[in-house]
Amino acid sequence: MFAQFLDIIFKSIKLDKNLYKNPKYFGEAAIYFAGMIMILDGIAGAVAANTMVKASIGVSGLTAILTWFVWAIFIYVIGVKIFPDKDNKIPFKKVLIAVGYAHSPGLLRFFAVTPDLVLLIVFLTQFWIFASLIISVKHTLNIQSSFKASGIVFLSFLIIAFLSVAFIMSRMNALPISNIS
Repeated sequence: MFAQFLDIIFKSIKLDKNLYKNPKYFGEAAIYFAGMIMILDGIAGAVAANTMVKASIGVSGLTAILTWFVWAIFIYVIGVKIFPDKDNKIPFKKVLIAVGYAHSPGLLRFFAVTPDLVLLIVFLTQFWIFASLIISVKHTLNIQSSFKASGIVFLSFLIIAFLSVAFIMSRMNALPISNIS
């Protein structure tokens, strides 16, 4: 079972599209593998961030799980409900698993142990995760166009970024809307 887990991680890091085509990677344990990848990704991000600022490893792990669900929801809604490529019935669980697998390159953030390497490694792994997400979306949702898969991932990212900024600004009382009451 651990060998299959490592196989999933290495296939995702290599950007292997067969990871998302092969049903053996979407079996009973798949949701646990994807969840473990997300938790480890959050911890790796905290380890990388701790070289510059103090970050809680536990909170980072929980935030990664929340982020996983948010990414999967937006990708599912945009790619399956709003802009479907075919008349496919893709279950949300499959999208959730694929999004989890696509975050495997984030595990490389464990190597960002010196402040000089943190920004470079975080920057590179984030683009690597985007590439992995585009491949996962294309093959999980059976989309013919890489451009459309990129659009789904990018639109999901923009919505998440906007909501994140709006949430942070509302907590800082910086939004004009927060003054209306």
